[in-house]
Amino acid sequence: MTGEDEALVALLAALKARDYQFVTPTNDTHRLVSWRLFQGTRHTLRDIFGWSRPFRDGDLEVEILALMREAGILVERGRRLSSALRVSSLGEDLFLHSAYPPRARDAVFFGPDSYRYADFVRQELGHANRIVDIGAGSGVGGIVAARVCPQAAIVLADINPAALRLARINAAAAVVSVEVIESNGLSKVTGAMDVAIANPPYILGSGGRTYRDGGDLLGARLSLDWAKAAMDRLPAGGRLLLYTGSAIVDGRDRLKAELEAIVSGIGAQLRYREIDPDVFGSTLMHPAYRRVDRIAAVGAVLEKPGSALPA
Repeated sequence: MTGEDEALVALLAALKARDYQFVTPTNDTHRLVSWRLFQGTRHTLRDIFGWSRPFRDGDLEVEILALMREAGILVERGRRLSSALRVSSLGEDLFLHSAYPPRARDAVFFGPDSYRYADFVRQELGHANRIVDIGAGSGVGGIVAARVCPQAAIVLADINPAALRLARINAAAAVVSVEVIESNGLSKVTGAMDVAIANPPYILGSGGRTYRDGGDLLGARLSLDWAKAAMDRLPAGGRLLLYTGSAIVDGRDRLKAELEAIVSGIGAQLRYREIDPDVFGSTLMHPAYRRVDRIAAVGAVLEKPGSALPA
Protein backbone atom coordinates (compact mmCIF):
# COMPACT_ATOMS: atom_id res chain seq x y z
CA MET A 1 0.00 0.00 0.00
CA THR A 2 1.06 3.58 -0.63
CA GLY A 3 1.21 6.20 2.09
CA GLU A 4 -2.08 7.64 0.81
CA ASP A 5 -3.71 4.22 1.01
CA GLU A 6 -2.48 3.74 4.59
CA ALA A 7 -3.87 7.17 5.49
CA LEU A 8 -7.27 6.11 4.15
CA VAL A 9 -7.20 2.94 6.26
CA ALA A 10 -6.37 5.14 9.26
CA LEU A 11 -9.20 7.51 8.34
CA LEU A 12 -11.72 4.67 8.32
CA ALA A 13 -10.41 3.54 11.72
CA ALA A 14 -10.74 7.09 13.08
CA LEU A 15 -14.31 7.38 11.79
CA LYS A 16 -15.19 3.97 13.22
CA ALA A 17 -13.77 5.02 16.60
CA ARG A 18 -16.18 7.97 16.49
CA ASP A 19 -19.11 5.62 15.80
CA TYR A 20 -19.57 7.05 12.30
CA GLN A 21 -22.51 5.55 10.40
CA PHE A 22 -24.10 6.55 7.12
CA VAL A 23 -26.57 4.57 5.01
CA THR A 24 -26.29 5.65 1.37
CA PRO A 25 -29.63 6.38 -0.35
CA THR A 26 -30.48 6.64 -4.04
CA ASN A 27 -29.16 9.62 -5.99
CA ASP A 28 -32.70 11.04 -6.17
CA THR A 29 -33.00 10.97 -2.39
CA HIS A 30 -29.49 12.38 -2.04
CA ARG A 31 -30.35 15.35 -4.25
CA LEU A 32 -33.42 16.16 -2.18
CA VAL A 33 -31.80 15.80 1.23
CA SER A 34 -28.60 17.56 0.15
CA TRP A 35 -30.69 20.54 -0.99
CA ARG A 36 -32.34 20.65 2.44
CA LEU A 37 -28.97 20.53 4.17
CA PHE A 38 -27.69 23.33 1.95
CA GLN A 39 -30.16 25.65 3.63
CA GLY A 40 -28.29 25.24 6.93
CA THR A 41 -24.70 25.28 8.12
CA ARG A 42 -24.31 21.69 9.36
CA HIS A 43 -20.81 20.21 9.24
CA THR A 44 -21.03 16.86 11.01
CA LEU A 45 -18.97 13.87 9.89
CA ARG A 46 -22.09 12.49 8.20
CA ASP A 47 -22.57 15.76 6.29
CA ILE A 48 -18.98 15.75 5.06
CA PHE A 49 -18.31 12.07 4.38
CA GLY A 50 -21.88 10.88 3.75
CA TRP A 51 -23.76 13.74 2.09
CA SER A 52 -20.61 15.11 0.38
CA ARG A 53 -21.29 18.57 1.82
CA PRO A 54 -18.64 21.33 1.54
CA PHE A 55 -17.11 22.67 4.73
CA ARG A 56 -14.43 25.06 5.95
CA ASP A 57 -11.12 24.67 7.71
CA GLY A 58 -11.92 24.46 11.42
CA ASP A 59 -15.15 22.52 10.96
CA LEU A 60 -13.32 19.19 11.39
CA GLU A 61 -11.11 17.77 14.09
CA VAL A 62 -7.42 18.31 13.39
CA GLU A 63 -6.77 14.54 13.24
CA ILE A 64 -9.46 13.89 10.61
CA LEU A 65 -8.40 16.87 8.49
CA ALA A 66 -4.74 15.80 8.64
CA LEU A 67 -5.62 12.27 7.51
CA MET A 68 -7.64 13.66 4.60
CA ARG A 69 -4.66 15.77 3.50
CA GLU A 70 -2.27 12.85 3.87
CA ALA A 71 -4.62 10.63 1.86
CA GLY A 72 -4.96 13.21 -0.91
CA ILE A 73 -8.76 13.39 -0.73
CA LEU A 74 -9.09 16.97 0.56
CA VAL A 75 -10.51 19.08 -2.27
CA GLU A 76 -9.85 22.79 -1.84
CA ARG A 77 -11.82 25.47 -3.72
CA GLY A 78 -10.87 28.72 -2.11
CA ARG A 79 -12.14 28.67 1.46
CA ARG A 80 -14.48 25.78 0.75
CA LEU A 81 -13.28 22.23 1.30
CA SER A 82 -14.81 18.85 0.47
CA SER A 83 -13.95 15.17 0.45
CA ALA A 84 -13.15 13.43 -2.84
CA LEU A 85 -14.52 10.20 -1.34
CA ARG A 86 -17.59 9.19 0.61
CA VAL A 87 -17.80 6.72 3.46
CA SER A 88 -20.80 4.43 3.96
CA SER A 89 -21.54 1.88 6.66
CA LEU A 90 -22.73 -1.66 6.20
CA GLY A 91 -22.99 -3.67 9.39
CA GLU A 92 -19.74 -3.35 11.30
CA ASP A 93 -17.73 -2.19 8.28
CA LEU A 94 -17.11 1.15 6.59
CA PHE A 95 -16.65 1.49 2.83
CA LEU A 96 -14.91 4.19 0.83
CA HIS A 97 -16.45 5.01 -2.54
CA SER A 98 -16.85 7.93 -4.94
CA ALA A 99 -18.15 11.27 -3.72
CA TYR A 100 -21.57 12.48 -4.84
CA PRO A 101 -22.39 12.94 -7.66
CA PRO A 102 -20.62 9.84 -9.08
CA ARG A 103 -20.34 11.02 -12.70
CA ALA A 104 -16.82 9.93 -13.65
CA ARG A 105 -16.40 6.97 -16.00
CA ASP A 106 -14.37 5.18 -13.31
CA ALA A 107 -16.63 6.16 -10.40
CA VAL A 108 -16.81 3.56 -7.64
CA PHE A 109 -20.40 2.67 -6.75
CA PHE A 110 -22.02 2.12 -3.38
CA GLY A 111 -25.77 2.48 -2.79
CA PRO A 112 -29.02 0.68 -2.03
CA ASP A 113 -28.04 -2.18 -4.35
CA SER A 114 -24.97 -2.74 -2.15
CA TYR A 115 -27.18 -3.41 0.88
CA ARG A 116 -29.47 -5.75 -1.06
CA TYR A 117 -26.46 -7.55 -2.53
CA ALA A 118 -24.92 -7.99 0.92
CA ASP A 119 -28.15 -9.48 2.29
CA PHE A 120 -28.40 -11.82 -0.71
CA VAL A 121 -24.84 -13.09 -0.19
CA ARG A 122 -25.44 -13.64 3.54
CA GLN A 123 -28.61 -15.62 2.83
CA GLU A 124 -27.29 -17.79 0.01
CA LEU A 125 -23.55 -18.30 0.45
CA GLY A 126 -23.18 -21.33 2.70
CA HIS A 127 -19.81 -23.14 2.71
CA ALA A 128 -17.09 -22.19 0.24
CA ASN A 129 -13.34 -22.67 -0.21
CA ARG A 130 -12.48 -19.99 -2.78
CA ILE A 131 -14.91 -17.20 -3.62
CA VAL A 132 -14.51 -14.85 -6.57
CA ASP A 133 -16.41 -11.55 -6.50
CA ILE A 134 -16.83 -10.62 -10.18
CA GLY A 135 -17.00 -6.87 -10.70
CA ALA A 136 -16.19 -6.32 -7.04
CA GLY A 137 -16.52 -2.53 -7.04
CA SER A 138 -15.91 -1.22 -3.52
CA GLY A 139 -15.51 -4.80 -2.26
CA VAL A 140 -18.89 -5.23 -0.56
CA GLY A 141 -19.60 -8.76 -1.79
CA GLY A 142 -16.18 -10.16 -1.03
CA ILE A 143 -15.95 -8.60 2.42
CA VAL A 144 -19.43 -9.81 3.37
CA ALA A 145 -18.52 -13.27 2.03
CA ALA A 146 -15.42 -13.26 4.23
CA ARG A 147 -17.61 -12.51 7.24
CA VAL A 148 -19.85 -15.49 6.38
CA CYS A 149 -16.99 -17.85 5.42
CA PRO A 150 -13.88 -16.72 7.31
CA GLN A 151 -12.00 -19.82 6.17
CA ALA A 152 -12.50 -19.10 2.45
CA ALA A 153 -9.97 -17.45 0.13
CA ILE A 154 -11.49 -14.24 -1.30
CA VAL A 155 -10.73 -12.86 -4.75
CA LEU A 156 -11.91 -9.39 -5.79
CA ALA A 157 -11.92 -8.95 -9.57
CA ASP A 158 -12.83 -5.73 -11.40
CA ILE A 159 -11.98 -3.99 -14.66
CA ASN A 160 -11.75 -0.61 -12.87
CA PRO A 161 -8.38 0.08 -11.17
CA ALA A 162 -9.95 2.85 -9.07
CA ALA A 163 -12.49 0.36 -7.70
CA LEU A 164 -9.82 -2.21 -6.94
CA ARG A 165 -7.77 0.34 -5.03
CA LEU A 166 -10.71 1.27 -2.77
CA ALA A 167 -11.74 -2.38 -2.43
CA ARG A 168 -8.23 -3.24 -1.22
CA ILE A 169 -8.32 -0.36 1.29
CA ASN A 170 -11.82 -1.28 2.50
CA ALA A 171 -10.72 -4.88 3.00
CA ALA A 172 -7.63 -3.79 4.94
CA ALA A 173 -9.79 -1.60 7.18
CA ALA A 174 -12.12 -4.56 7.75
CA VAL A 175 -9.09 -6.79 8.52
CA VAL A 176 -10.10 -9.13 5.68
CA SER A 177 -7.45 -10.83 3.55
CA VAL A 178 -8.21 -10.60 -0.18
CA GLU A 179 -6.53 -11.18 -3.52
CA VAL A 180 -7.16 -8.31 -5.94
CA ILE A 181 -7.12 -8.90 -9.71
CA GLU A 182 -7.72 -6.39 -12.50
CA SER A 183 -9.91 -8.39 -14.84
CA ASN A 184 -12.72 -7.98 -17.33
CA GLY A 185 -15.14 -10.46 -15.79
CA LEU A 186 -13.24 -13.69 -15.13
CA SER A 187 -10.78 -13.30 -18.01
CA LYS A 188 -7.69 -12.80 -15.82
CA VAL A 189 -8.81 -14.91 -12.84
CA THR A 190 -6.92 -18.20 -12.61
CA GLY A 191 -7.14 -21.16 -10.27
CA ALA A 192 -10.03 -23.15 -8.84
CA MET A 193 -13.13 -21.56 -7.34
CA ASP A 194 -16.25 -23.18 -5.98
CA VAL A 195 -18.39 -20.07 -5.62
CA ALA A 196 -18.66 -16.95 -7.76
CA ILE A 197 -20.67 -13.95 -6.61
CA ALA A 198 -21.61 -10.95 -8.72
CA ASN A 199 -23.56 -7.71 -8.70
CA PRO A 200 -23.16 -6.54 -12.32
CA PRO A 201 -24.39 -3.21 -13.67
CA TYR A 202 -27.83 -3.58 -15.19
CA ILE A 203 -28.87 -0.22 -16.65
CA LEU A 204 -28.81 0.39 -20.42
CA GLY A 205 -26.85 3.40 -21.71
CA SER A 206 -25.43 5.29 -18.73
CA GLY A 207 -22.75 7.53 -20.24
CA GLY A 208 -20.15 4.80 -20.24
CA ARG A 209 -19.90 4.65 -16.46
CA THR A 210 -18.42 1.26 -15.62
CA TYR A 211 -20.49 0.81 -12.47
CA ARG A 212 -23.83 1.39 -14.25
CA ASP A 213 -23.64 0.27 -17.87
CA GLY A 214 -25.04 -3.24 -18.23
CA GLY A 215 -24.93 -3.36 -22.04
CA ASP A 216 -27.73 -4.22 -24.44
CA LEU A 217 -30.82 -6.37 -23.78
CA LEU A 218 -32.08 -3.44 -21.68
CA GLY A 219 -29.01 -3.71 -19.47
CA ALA A 220 -29.03 -7.51 -19.05
CA ARG A 221 -26.09 -8.32 -21.34
CA LEU A 222 -23.34 -8.13 -18.72
CA SER A 223 -25.33 -10.24 -16.23
CA LEU A 224 -25.75 -12.95 -18.85
CA ASP A 225 -22.13 -12.79 -20.01
CA TRP A 226 -20.86 -13.13 -16.44
CA ALA A 227 -23.30 -15.97 -15.75
CA LYS A 228 -22.12 -17.90 -18.81
CA ALA A 229 -18.45 -17.31 -17.96
CA ALA A 230 -18.94 -18.43 -14.36
CA MET A 231 -20.83 -21.58 -15.29
CA ASP A 232 -18.06 -22.46 -17.77
CA ARG A 233 -15.42 -22.12 -15.06
CA LEU A 234 -17.15 -23.53 -11.98
CA PRO A 235 -16.56 -27.20 -11.09
CA ALA A 236 -19.24 -29.81 -10.39
CA GLY A 237 -21.35 -28.55 -7.51
CA GLY A 238 -20.05 -24.99 -7.96
CA ARG A 239 -22.45 -22.09 -7.54
CA LEU A 240 -22.95 -18.58 -8.89
CA LEU A 241 -24.79 -16.09 -6.68
CA LEU A 242 -26.01 -13.37 -9.02
CA TYR A 243 -27.68 -10.21 -7.74
CA THR A 244 -28.78 -7.92 -10.57
CA GLY A 245 -31.71 -6.12 -12.15
CA SER A 246 -34.14 -7.16 -14.84
CA ALA A 247 -36.32 -5.00 -17.08
CA ILE A 248 -39.82 -6.50 -17.08
CA VAL A 249 -41.51 -5.98 -20.46
CA ASP A 250 -45.24 -6.71 -20.82
CA GLY A 251 -45.02 -8.84 -17.69
CA ARG A 252 -42.16 -10.97 -19.09
CA ASP A 253 -38.78 -11.35 -17.39
CA ARG A 254 -36.32 -11.95 -20.24
CA LEU A 255 -33.33 -12.27 -17.91
CA LYS A 256 -34.98 -15.16 -16.09
CA ALA A 257 -35.77 -16.87 -19.40
CA GLU A 258 -32.17 -16.46 -20.60
CA LEU A 259 -30.75 -17.83 -17.32
CA GLU A 260 -33.12 -20.80 -17.57
CA ALA A 261 -31.71 -21.50 -21.02
CA ILE A 262 -28.14 -21.37 -19.69
CA VAL A 263 -28.75 -23.87 -16.89
CA SER A 264 -30.88 -26.22 -18.99
CA GLY A 265 -28.05 -26.54 -21.51
CA ILE A 266 -25.66 -27.93 -18.87
CA GLY A 267 -28.10 -29.71 -16.59
CA ALA A 268 -27.65 -27.13 -13.83
CA GLN A 269 -30.27 -25.77 -11.42
CA LEU A 270 -31.64 -22.26 -11.07
CA ARG A 271 -33.33 -20.62 -8.10
CA TYR A 272 -34.61 -17.16 -8.98
CA ARG A 273 -36.57 -14.58 -7.04
CA GLU A 274 -37.48 -10.91 -7.09
CA ILE A 275 -35.87 -9.08 -4.19
CA ASP A 276 -37.42 -5.69 -4.95
CA PRO A 277 -40.12 -5.39 -7.63
CA ASP A 278 -39.43 -1.76 -8.56
CA VAL A 279 -36.03 0.00 -8.57
CA PHE A 280 -34.61 2.91 -10.61
CA GLY A 281 -38.10 4.04 -11.64
CA SER A 282 -36.79 7.29 -13.15
CA THR A 283 -34.86 5.21 -15.72
CA LEU A 284 -38.16 4.34 -17.41
CA MET A 285 -38.24 7.88 -18.82
CA HIS A 286 -35.35 6.90 -21.14
CA PRO A 287 -36.72 6.24 -24.68
CA ALA A 288 -35.16 2.77 -24.73
CA TYR A 289 -37.37 1.79 -21.76
CA ARG A 290 -40.65 2.96 -23.27
CA ARG A 291 -42.14 -0.57 -23.25
CA VAL A 292 -40.74 -1.55 -19.85
CA ASP A 293 -43.22 -2.08 -17.01
CA ARG A 294 -40.63 -1.84 -14.24
CA ILE A 295 -37.08 -2.79 -13.32
CA ALA A 296 -36.89 -5.49 -10.66
CA ALA A 297 -33.93 -6.27 -8.42
CA VAL A 298 -33.47 -10.04 -8.59
CA GLY A 299 -31.38 -12.76 -7.00
CA ALA A 300 -30.39 -15.91 -8.90
CA VAL A 301 -28.51 -18.97 -7.66
CA LEU A 302 -27.10 -21.13 -10.45
CA GLU A 303 -25.68 -24.48 -9.33
CA LYS A 304 -23.85 -27.00 -11.45
CA PRO A 305 -24.67 -30.69 -11.02
CA GLY A 306 -22.39 -33.02 -9.10
CA SER A 307 -20.41 -32.78 -5.87
CA ALA A 308 -18.73 -29.59 -4.76
CA LEU A 309 -14.99 -29.22 -4.26
CA PRO A 310 -13.78 -31.01 -1.13
CA ALA A 311 -13.48 -28.85 1.98
